[in-house]
Amino acid sequence: MFRSDRREHRPAVRSLTLLAAVALSLASCSFPDSGSDSGSTAKPTALPSAGTVPSGVTDPATDPKYQKFYGQKVAWSACGDGFKCMKFEVPVDWEQPTGETLKIAVNELPAGRDDPIGSMVVNPGGPGVSGMDYAKVAQQAFGESILRNYNVVGFDPRGVGASDPVKCYDDKQYDQYTSAESTPDDQAEINAAVASAKDFAQACEKNTDNDLLEHVDTLSTVKDMDVLRSLLGDQVLSYHGASYGTYIGAWYAETFPWRVGRMTLDGAIDPSTSAQEYTDGQAEGFSRALRAYVTDCQDGGDCPLRGTVDEGLNQLATLVQRADSNPLDTGDPQRPLTQALMLTGIAQALYAQQLWPMLTTGLTQAASGDGSGLLSLADTYLERSSSGHYGGTLASNPAIFCLDVPEIRTPDQIATDAAKLNKEFPPLGGSIGWGGLGCSQWPYKAVMPRKELHATGAAPILVLGTVDDPATPYEWAKALASQLDSGRLLTWQGTVHTAYRQGSSCIDEKVEDYMLTGALPAEGTTCK
Repeated sequence: MFRSDRREHRPAVRSLTLLAAVALSLASCSFPDSGSDSGSTAKPTALPSAGTVPSGVTDPATDPKYQKFYGQKVAWSACGDGFKCMKFEVPVDWEQPTGETLKIAVNELPAGRDDPIGSMVVNPGGPGVSGMDYAKVAQQAFGESILRNYNVVGFDPRGVGASDPVKCYDDKQYDQYTSAESTPDDQAEINAAVASAKDFAQACEKNTDNDLLEHVDTLSTVKDMDVLRSLLGDQVLSYHGASYGTYIGAWYAETFPWRVGRMTLDGAIDPSTSAQEYTDGQAEGFSRALRAYVTDCQDGGDCPLRGTVDEGLNQLATLVQRADSNPLDTGDPQRPLTQALMLTGIAQALYAQQLWPMLTTGLTQAASGDGSGLLSLADTYLERSSSGHYGGTLASNPAIFCLDVPEIRTPDQIATDAAKLNKEFPPLGGSIGWGGLGCSQWPYKAVMPRKELHATGAAPILVLGTVDDPATPYEWAKALASQLDSGRLLTWQGTVHTAYRQGSSCIDEKVEDYMLTGALPAEGTTCK
C-alpha cells in the first residue's frame, strides 16, 4: 500500500493486500439484519478466574518494573452518546520501561445492566483501524445480549487514531499515492516503484513522533492491552477481535494465556503464514469472492458482464486493463478513475454482499466511460471523506504490518510472484501480489515471529471462519483454530468478510451464547 509523492512524479504500487479489516462496517455503519435482535436467551454466568502463570514466566502485572503503568490512576469523563473516555500511559519500548511513554485512547459503552459480567474489549483489525470507532457502532455491531451484559471497550492501538498516530503524507499527496500505478509493467517501472516505496517510508519516519515507528508491532499492543485489562478492573480479558484483530487476540492468548476470559476471533488470520503466503491467500480469497459476485450478477437482469462466469471475468479484466492507460472520467478533473482506484473500488465491494448492487452499478457506468461509482467505493475503502480528507489507516496499516510480517523477498522476487498471481487470479491477483514491495523497503525490520500459536493453558477460544471470506480466507480460520490448544472453529457458509452480525442468526446465537456462558458450539458446527 505504498504510493509515490506527487512531487516525485514516479509510478508507485497500490496494493490491495494488508487491509484485512471490517472497514466496510466502520465506514458505512451499516450492518445487515442478523435476525437476532433479541440476542441470546442464555443465562449469563461469571467469567473464569485467572489461571496459573506458567513456570519461568513473570507476570508484568506483578513486576515492579511495570507498576508505574499497571498502578496508574485514570480519569474517565463523559464523551457523548452515552460513552465515557480516558487515556492511559504505556512505555514506547516495553523493554525500556523507564524511557519514553505514550498515551492510549479508550472509550467505553457501559453495559445495559448494573452488574455486568465484565468488560469486552473490541478491535476491528486493519491493522491500523480505530477500535474506538468500532465501539462507537456497538449498538449495530453487537447483539442486545452482549450490550446488556458487557461494557464494550474500544481502544486505538499505538500508532492509530487518538493514540499517537503514525503520520506520513498530507491529503494531496495521498490523492496521488492512492491513484498511482498498480502493477508495474517493466523493470524501469519496478525500479521507480521501489524508489517510491522508500520515499513513502521516509515520509512516515520523518513525520511520526518520537521513536514510535519502531514500536507499533502487535506484541507491544498486546502488552498495552493487558494494562488496559487491569485498569478496567478485570482479572481476565474478554475480547472480540475481527479480521486482523484476531491476530492481536491470538497473540494476547499466547502471551497471557492465564488471563484469557471469553475470546471470539472472527475472520481469523493464520499467524504462521509468511509474507508471500499472506498475499497468496488474499489473492485466492478475493478471487473466490469475485467469482461469486459475477455468478450472482449474471443471475440478475442488469449485469454488464455477459455470457458465462469466465467470460464475465474476462470482460472485467479487459475493463481493468484499459484503465491502466486510459483512466475514466469521474466528474472531478483532478481525480480520474485510474486502474489502481478501479481495483480498490472492486475490492471494497467484495467485502460484503450488500455492496454488490453498488458494484454492478459502478461497472455498468465504467463500461460507458463513467468512473464515478467505482471511485465512490474506492473512497470508502481508503477512508477519504467528501472534503478530501483521509483517515489514518493508510499510514498506520503498513507501519504495523511491516513490523509484524517479515518480508524477505527482493523486488524482483515480488515481481515474479505478482506475475504468477495475476495469471492465476485476474484481475485482482497482480495488484495484491505487489503488496510486499512496501515492506521490502520499510526502514525497520519485522520484530514478530511468524509461527503457530498454541496459547497453552488458555480458557476456550471461539474462532469464526466464513467459507468465502475474501480478505481472510477460510483456510486461515481453520489453521488458527487447530493451532490453539483450546480453540474451537465455528463455520459460516457465507460470502462476506467476517461472520458475526453479518446476516446469520445461527452464528449470532452461538457467539452470544459463548460470550454469556463460555459454552462452545459443538465440534464441526457449520451455519448455512
